[in-house]
Amino acid sequence: MGLLAKTTASRLLPHVRVLSLHTTAPSLSPAAGGATSTPTPYARAPPPSASSPPGLSKAAEYVISKVDDLMNWGRRGSIWPLTFGLACCAVEMMHTGAARYDFDRFGLIFRPSPRHSDCMIISGTLTNKMAPALRK
Repeated sequence: MGLLAKTTASRLLPHVRVLSLHTTAPSLSPAAGGATSTPTPYARAPPPSASSPPGLSKAAEYVISKVDDLMNWGRRGSIWPLTFGLACCAVEMMHTGAARYDFDRFGLIFRPSPRHSDCMIISGTLTNKMAPALRK
């Protein structure tokens, strides 16, 4: 920004400060005193240790790995259940699909049709009169 533009801007907009940016690169000459500095190479992060973290037993490590496997299977499989809500128990199923619990973030998407679903969740009491409709 030239000197004329700076003075014009300061006169028209007195509350705005104009800053100039220096775009020159720093000097690449060796440091003063004759000492040459060599750049340090980037070090790769060390691999994770093969042993378990301190304070974690083998049984706890086994359980955690199995839970991780189950979560990854669920995400990979992307289960789409058909909801079949009976009586007031269906409200709890609706809450899991709503914004607070949001099962959609885990890949669990409620489907309205048996043709699009992988499994069926029946929540509530199934009576003798409702059983034929469920089978159908």
